[in-house]
Amino acid sequence: MLGKWWLISSRRLLTLFLKLVFIVGGLGCATQPIDEDTESTDTSEDDYVDGGVTHPFADHHHTYVQDTILPDSWTQEELDDQVRHAYDRWQSRYLKNGCDADEYYIGVDTQESITVSEAHGYGMIVLAYMAGHEDSARQYFDGMARYFKRHPSECAGGLMAWSQDSNCINNLGACSATDGDLDIAYALLLAHIQWGSEGPINYRQEALKIIEAILHDEMDAGGGYALLGDWTSPGDTYYYDATRSSDFMPGHFASFKSFYQGQIWQQIIDQSYQMMGELQQIHSSNTGLIPDFIQSPMQSPRPAESNFLERPVDGEYSYNACRVPFRIGVHYLISGDSRAKALLDKMNQWIVTRTDGNPSNITAGYYLNGESLPQSQYQSQAFISPFGVAAMVDQANQAWLNNIWQYMISTGEDGGYYEDTLRLLSMIAISGNWWTPPIEED
Repeated sequence: MLGKWWLISSRRLLTLFLKLVFIVGGLGCATQPIDEDTESTDTSEDDYVDGGVTHPFADHHHTYVQDTILPDSWTQEELDDQVRHAYDRWQSRYLKNGCDADEYYIGVDTQESITVSEAHGYGMIVLAYMAGHEDSARQYFDGMARYFKRHPSECAGGLMAWSQDSNCINNLGACSATDGDLDIAYALLLAHIQWGSEGPINYRQEALKIIEAILHDEMDAGGGYALLGDWTSPGDTYYYDATRSSDFMPGHFASFKSFYQGQIWQQIIDQSYQMMGELQQIHSSNTGLIPDFIQSPMQSPRPAESNFLERPVDGEYSYNACRVPFRIGVHYLISGDSRAKALLDKMNQWIVTRTDGNPSNITAGYYLNGESLPQSQYQSQAFISPFGVAAMVDQANQAWLNNIWQYMISTGEDGGYYEDTLRLLSMIAISGNWWTPPIEED
């Protein structure tokens, strides 16, 4: 629960920064209308009753790369059923109908926000993967796509304003956060495969428009790393020359590469892996941990200084970087990229030793040297579950992976949107149900 609250509240620092910049005219952001030409608003329940899903949940049409592992103390059917149960609980708790009757969003329900773009991206991905189990997945997904388009960033066209208040109005800066847009674009590619793009929403075209906007406004001009959001620009030397570690999503980038501007996305993958490797070698050689924020990512990558953007521990392994084992892990499961395995092997070796093989000993944040952060002596699925995805990369981790899965299914929900959602996404991957859109020509 603590994780959810600080994640939303910490954005206040960003908000104050944005307000100051807007006052002095530093960014010069302007609202741009979103082109609605690929969305038909004339929809009805009949649009969603055909039942056609290309890859219904648990069809296991795609196997992971050789020598990766799943939990082996349960049958495949048991693993799938455990994911179904987790999804049903998650859906009933967090999927909300509103702000318009034909819209859906993922509720985070803090004092400032009913939802954020990060949650929106997670929700759309979950619905695309759970189609076939969730009979209304496409209806919910399309409602989330409509919500996205009706809440555009005020700093760049084609991206999502990162937060909305209880009146469904963009707030807290009204610009974007890169991770939400990346997940939304990826989810639309999944939807294109699941349902085709000839229905009420042209998923492929919508995805391509977002990917183009991401390249223009959320990736650095040199094509090396993800920016913090569309609110920073080359003239902002402090925040532009920085990245959030969990915004490196090589699996997403590989899918984008297949659909749009492949050479640039490959370059971002390569340079970002190089950055991560240098960080591990120089700053966390004993643990492999990656910090929440990274400054000077292309020249001399280093952990961000204290209070760089959100908290005193911005340069440590905390509530942003806890997603890194998941993001890198799913890329390895599909691609077998040796750079991903090298990063994860170091983390795996350290965390198993640190916890004596007991997932309940994982605390909610670490210094890069492996010591627990202050006030982190509690368990959170946001930290535990992603390590399960990381464990899958090597057969030597079988007992550790089994222990993590047992913890995930026996402990259940933490009571926070962030924790519960990362648990569910990790369960989809650990159970063998993660897949990516196939290669397409530009």
